[in-house]
Amino acid sequence: MKILVSADMEGATGVTWPDDVLPGHRQWERCRTLFTGDVNAAVAGFFAGGADEVLVNEAHWTMRNLLLEQLDARAELLTGRHKALSMVEGVQHGDVDGVAFVGYHAAAGAEGVLAHTYLANSVTGVWVDGARASEGLLNALVCAEFGVPVVLVTGDDRACQDAKGYAPTARTAAVKDYVSRYAAVCRAPAVTAAAIEAAAREAVALAVRHEPVVTAHEVAVEFDAEHLAGAATVVPGVERAGERRVAYTAPDMYEGIRCFKAVTTIVSAAVEEAYG
Repeated sequence: MKILVSADMEGATGVTWPDDVLPGHRQWERCRTLFTGDVNAAVAGFFAGGADEVLVNEAHWTMRNLLLEQLDARAELLTGRHKALSMVEGVQHGDVDGVAFVGYHAAAGAEGVLAHTYLANSVTGVWVDGARASEGLLNALVCAEFGVPVVLVTGDDRACQDAKGYAPTARTAAVKDYVSRYAAVCRAPAVTAAAIEAAAREAVALAVRHEPVVTAHEVAVEFDAEHLAGAATVVPGVERAGERRVAYTAPDMYEGIRCFKAVTTIVSAAVEEAYG
């Protein structure tokens, strides 16, 4: 049995503000150890529950944040950019039985510690088929197309609540409780490690492949400035849907997430400091 861990950082133990997750900052260096600790707890739980392989896909920012030298030696690490399926790269090869979202967070426009969807400030909301979409939902839809269930989600309490909408049977482990975008009641690393490990051990039983669920999707993205919507329309198929909103139709979520990644890449280069 093989488990894919998609590891993001905003939902890691102790993380509450941008410097904790932005490469190069002193707090980022400190929080890398906490982040790796959460991943190690999940890896330990999966092996204890009967997994044979665990592949960790580094999924935050530069995708070079986890500390390989501190990683559980039984796991392998997929690190760096760029990847066809970004945060869930590896799910498409037919050998993954379950996916874990470790260190995840709530959606742009929703309550949650450092809540966002891909771009922290420029993207103010994403909707798939009319439902507000977190990175968890987007990635879960991709995984479903390859017949792979989401079996574990860790992050703040709002991320765990969000998971009930896209992976209702998944085990969850909340490492902190939301107070505001930049504040949380945090639990000690020893406490969160025990909770993550226990949830991962139980989650192994849920790692059962299913029939692929492939369907078309309507995706809408809203930005914090009008010109960003204009910039996004250079991506083929992406059309204006309002002053600060664009939309597109994807034949499946494989194409949907790749188009979304193209949109966010264009928009990240079109913020006022770089574009004007």
